[in-house]
Amino acid sequence: MATIDSGADAVRDGIWAHSYTLDSGQTQFHQLGHVRLWVTLLDLEWQIRHETLDLDTDPVSWTETVGHALPSADVPLQRFIRTGSTGEVRFVPALAPLPTVIRPYQPLTIPAGGRCVIYVGTLVWMKVFAGGSDTMLTEIPLAESSMTWVGRNTMEGELCYASPSFARLVLDAVPKRPWRAVTPVTIVNGRDEPLLLERFSLPTPLLSLHLNALGQLWTPGVTVECETDMSSASLRVDSTLLPAAGECRLVGEAREPVVRGRLVRAFDRMFG
Repeated sequence: MATIDSGADAVRDGIWAHSYTLDSGQTQFHQLGHVRLWVTLLDLEWQIRHETLDLDTDPVSWTETVGHALPSADVPLQRFIRTGSTGEVRFVPALAPLPTVIRPYQPLTIPAGGRCVIYVGTLVWMKVFAGGSDTMLTEIPLAESSMTWVGRNTMEGELCYASPSFARLVLDAVPKRPWRAVTPVTIVNGRDEPLLLERFSLPTPLLSLHLNALGQLWTPGVTVECETDMSSASLRVDSTLLPAAGECRLVGEAREPVVRGRLVRAFDRMFG
């Protein structure tokens, strides 16, 4: 647990799932990605303010400072009754509550009987926990996500988030940011004909988040097998992380429990 000096305004790197302690009257300011966040502790309440910036560049760092400055009144304010006596606050990452549609930089064709591994970088949500009881105050998306429909038609399918970034064949080509998680996806084409991969629905609610020593977020790998029958495909969430992730610790549970074995989904809901 980090107790923050009330007189300090030093700029530090933000850390996922780290316990900070504020004194009454202090405001912790975070800037990560396109989001600016202010968390204020008062005697009887917590206050949270955040805004999303429209930036031409892609920031690379997450910084936090503590002081007493607040943003202008134009920034929306959320107020929460303080239920405990401690000033602890933690920021926990979570993946999207809906599946996320990923696209390769250009469409890929997987030959019959072939396989490929693509690397996906997806944006995360920030859950704010406060007090000794570890109560979640709010959840903040770290980017404004657009929605898309995946399915055979407008009646059969599901609503998903659309990822603003592309899947890559080379891991080093995936931008590493504190607010993005890396997922390796193995696609196995068991059919007798080529599979054109134009987009893929990643089951983000099933994925946990793990933090390595470099401050990078990783999820377990996902394996998708396209059977001979074109009507369905099976999906499996791996129990381990890719060795390239290095030594990691769990910082965010999956939103939904993973079904043991394989999850069979309609082909057009996965690749539609």
